[in-house]
This record gives sequence, structure tokens and C-alpha cells, in this order.
Amino acid sequence: MELRPIDLTGKRVLIVEDELDNRAVPERVLAFYGAVVHTAEDGVDGLEKLDELHPDLILMDLSMPNMDGWQMLKAVRQNARTASIPVIAVTAHAMQHDRKRVQEAGFDGYVPKPYILTELLEEIERCIQLRTPEQG
Repeated sequence: MELRPIDLTGKRVLIVEDELDNRAVPERVLAFYGAVVHTAEDGVDGLEKLDELHPDLILMDLSMPNMDGWQMLKAVRQNARTASIPVIAVTAHAMQHDRKRVQEAGFDGYVPKPYILTELLEEIERCIQLRTPEQG
């Protein structure tokens, strides 16, 4: 599989995922493309890191212990400082009604697991462009 290059130089990305392997792969790939990547193990950890990092993009699992992705998204959207950060749901909830629920909840993007890396990168590129320079 050939990946087309995308420029993520200096973009801050927060990956919120409870499974180590599901954090490690996108972490390495995004770092390869120049992103500054931080990880969190659940929504509680993610919100703590969000305050200090103010990322350009969040990749988030939906099913996690302590605080799931639905709860974290709600907290992100209710905070004026973080409400405009694009959030992509990266989830095993892969049925058509799951995609609709994700969109209705206010996620900016959706990538079902298991994903094809090119699809994840395309969604990241699309969503990171939602963040205008004056927001960054």
C-alpha cells in the first residue's frame, strides 16, 4: 500500500484510546508526517491533557473506561476554549446507524475500525483543514 504524503508538520494531535496498539500505530504514522502527537488512555486523561496541549485535532475511541468518547466530546464542545477543535471518532462501532449517531453527536469525522490507513489519513487531512489559521 502506498501512502500519499500529507503535511502535518507542527500540527498537535491528541489520540484518546484505551488500547495500546490502537494508540501506537496512528501515533507513529502521524509523527512520521510531522505531527506532534500526544496520547491519552481514556476521556479523563484526555481532558486533562487537552487543557495543556490545546491540539489541532483529536482522534478518539468511543468505548473506553472511566469516561467514554461520547462523554469526552460533550465536555470538549461545552468548553469555549476547545469547542472548535475537530474531533474524529475512530471506533469499532461500524454500522450505518453508528455513523449517523456519531455525526449527530457533533464529531467532525468518523473512521470505523479496523481501518485502512489511507482512509484514516484522508479523514485527518480533511478535518485538520476545518481548523482555520486564526484558531490555531
